[in-house]
Amino acid sequence: MSKFSDYNFNGRKALVRVDFNVPLNDKFEITDDTRMRAAVPTIKKILKDGGAVILMSHLGRPKDGPTDKYSLRHLVYHLISLLDGATVKFAEDCTGPVAEKAAADLQMGEVLLLENLRFHKAEEKGDASFAEQLAKLGNVYVNDAFGTAHRAHASTAVIAQFFAQPDRMFGLLMEAEVSNAEKVLNNATAPFTAILGGAKVSDKILIIETLMDRANNIIIGGGMAYTFLKAQGKEIGNSLCENDKLDLANELLEKARTKGVQLVLPVDSVAADKFAADAATQVVSNDNIPAGWMGLDIGPASVALFSETIQASKTILWNGPMGVFEMEAFQKGTKGVADAIVLATAQGAFSLVGGGDSVAAVNQFGLADRVSYVSTGGGAMLEFFEGKVLPGIAAI
Repeated sequence: MSKFSDYNFNGRKALVRVDFNVPLNDKFEITDDTRMRAAVPTIKKILKDGGAVILMSHLGRPKDGPTDKYSLRHLVYHLISLLDGATVKFAEDCTGPVAEKAAADLQMGEVLLLENLRFHKAEEKGDASFAEQLAKLGNVYVNDAFGTAHRAHASTAVIAQFFAQPDRMFGLLMEAEVSNAEKVLNNATAPFTAILGGAKVSDKILIIETLMDRANNIIIGGGMAYTFLKAQGKEIGNSLCENDKLDLANELLEKARTKGVQLVLPVDSVAADKFAADAATQVVSNDNIPAGWMGLDIGPASVALFSETIQASKTILWNGPMGVFEMEAFQKGTKGVADAIVLATAQGAFSLVGGGDSVAAVNQFGLADRVSYVSTGGGAMLEFFEGKVLPGIAAI
């Protein structure tokens, strides 16, 4: 049951925490509006009910108060187009007289975008008086910012206490994020396969350990695979390796064996003589990568091995690329895994893609609409699957 969908916003001013932390180029043009588009259904539902919307967000990491390049005013015209020409007003601050007057003057059916929350240090400190000032602007609080749910900030975790239980809730995006993540973490249909990539084992220790109790298969790709391979005594050349994590890698391999989890490592690599788009490349066995060469992608035999496991799965979680997919010479592994997930999804599997680089990859390959769900929250999704309590979720 969706509390948000059942709520009638008629005559209400809804204070909505969104994640409009979108990339801008040097002309202040939005280069990827995924996060803005994700919030549109929530905003439109409030407006359709006859309510007004006050949007709060951060943008970037401003260090010294107001900075033009981090101003949310750069987003106003694009927001108007996403909302089919709705009236969107902008407040030059998010608290104080300017914000209070703008909120008071806001008419039903209109949208007010507040200035960047992080222009105030009190936001990231989780300051209660700052949260209370924000809360005064509306009479309903909606958190639709899954991407910041792991932060105990004023607008994501502290503010909810200033609204009665019936008047604080998740938006449609947050509801979808939480229900899809719950489906994978706690209600997965077996066989459940987790595909983990990225550079470092140390970044993924907690998620690997959590998934050991839930997944049937854990596929390891990306730079972190070479730490596991070296731990097994294989020659990895100049490939990325955390030498202080070799014992940990062996412990994780042993833990997988004990728990009956199949931990699948790549068997070959696309190796390069340097970290560059124009490097010389060769496909090599992971038993013995030549000295001076580094693995920058999984090889074709690994793609076939991983794809076989993926296509036999009913639940799939993907977090992290298989190689340096930003360079064309090293994207076949990540593309191959993405294709296997798409095929498994078409055959009835439930697939969730989470984590910034994996999401960027499915978007780059034009496959985002062919998996079951693409999460908007990188760090938040990772912490959710590590079994941590997310402050933004706990507050609601």
